Amino acid sequence: MDDPSVALPGGADPAGRTRVLRRAHAAFARDGRVEDPVRAVIATSWRRCDRAGVSPESAPEVDLAEVELRSYRAQHPLARVMPVFRDLVGAFAAHGAHLLAVCDARGSLLWVEGEPGTLRRAERLGFVPGARWAETAMGTNAPGTAVAVGEPVQVFGAEHFSRRVHPWTCAAAPVRDPRTGRLLGAVDITGGDALAHPHSLAFVRAVARAAEAQLALLDPVPPTAGDTLGALGRDEALLAGGGGATIRLGRRHSEIMALLAHHPAGLSGEELAIALYEDESVSPVTLRAEMSRLRGLLGDRAPLARPYRTAAPLEADFTVVARHLAAGAVSAALHDYAGPLLPGSTAPGIVRLRRRIEDQARAAVIARADVGLLTDWVCAPWGADDAAAWRALAEALPPEGRPAALARVRALDEELGAAVRVAVRAGVRAGAGFARPEPTPPACPPASPPARRATYPQPERS
Repeated sequence: MDDPSVALPGGADPAGRTRVLRRAHAAFARDGRVEDPVRAVIATSWRRCDRAGVSPESAPEVDLAEVELRSYRAQHPLARVMPVFRDLVGAFAAHGAHLLAVCDARGSLLWVEGEPGTLRRAERLGFVPGARWAETAMGTNAPGTAVAVGEPVQVFGAEHFSRRVHPWTCAAAPVRDPRTGRLLGAVDITGGDALAHPHSLAFVRAVARAAEAQLALLDPVPPTAGDTLGALGRDEALLAGGGGATIRLGRRHSEIMALLAHHPAGLSGEELAIALYEDESVSPVTLRAEMSRLRGLLGDRAPLARPYRTAAPLEADFTVVARHLAAGAVSAALHDYAGPLLPGSTAPGIVRLRRRIEDQARAAVIARADVGLLTDWVCAPWGADDAAAWRALAEALPPEGRPAALARVRALDEELGAAVRVAVRAGVRAGAGFARPEPTPPACPPASPPARRATYPQPERS
């Protein structure tokens, strides 16, 4: 079910809502206090804007001159689906005196089209091609916030962070590359109070999906040439696809294939041994014996030697997550993140890679400050003890939804303090590690309002 916080309630009274929201906006600008009836998605965005130092008096800047803009638009992937946007939105925008706008993943406007009178008003506002409307530049606004959170969003009147945008209403949805999940930008409908209805958000979301479907037709996903490796959230990886049967690998073989997937150019015997074995004195014969057993298991799908490398391209689930994170597609990354990489492995190379992916995912989720993503993280086994994520969730929730998250933060702080005291009493010297006691898994706090929840595949156990 869609998060009701991202769309306006049906039958909203625009005039009355405008007065109440302007009072709430003034209160936030004055002392940082969020009042009712500010929706959670807007309150969270306002807090991000405040932390980023955005002023309520902010005005847009044009950072793409005409010649540069023309060249950039011609090469941008969304240029190929502008006919889709125009076909679906053009008549709607013209009939309702609205605008069609398309921005890139940085929040820079590439196209702004629509009814001439509305265009002239938008030009005076600075809502023009080449202008930067990212959330960090103009505060809360539909196209800028949609690319910031990676989700469709609707912004009505005084929900905009910049006061000069208060007369406007807009709804935008992100558009992603259907092959990689990379965020390409967003499609937006901007106009007056007539857009203050949930149907506007549903419409622009459907337009974004149609554009992604067209991109998939224009540039279809090629057949997979090699195998795929599933190693997140499981101690024994699954090797699947490539015309062969799915094979469950043993722990050491799982580590070898994960390391080779991470290093498609290959690893020398010495490099692979260093990444695999904690004991640096392990004989090269040990590694060769493991590779021999792996060849017996996989046959012609087994890694090649000199250097050790996969026999065909190998796509791993953790490399997909890493690509999503690098592209800023946090929702897509968290959807595909089934848990830590080979969690039971102590191989040095796997431990480093596992920490890197988990730290990047955790940092991205915390930085996004989205209630739904944070809730998914802390309610997953790997995030249940993450005090920083629980603190971020408490900040992102409206005041009435914070007590459960704050209670969890206090419990984790107390557990950590108790573990430190036990270690000190046991005579552990400074710098030595200690095991933190296993806490009772917490009940997930109810998000207020309900947050979008991702569904994670459960790890398979042998």
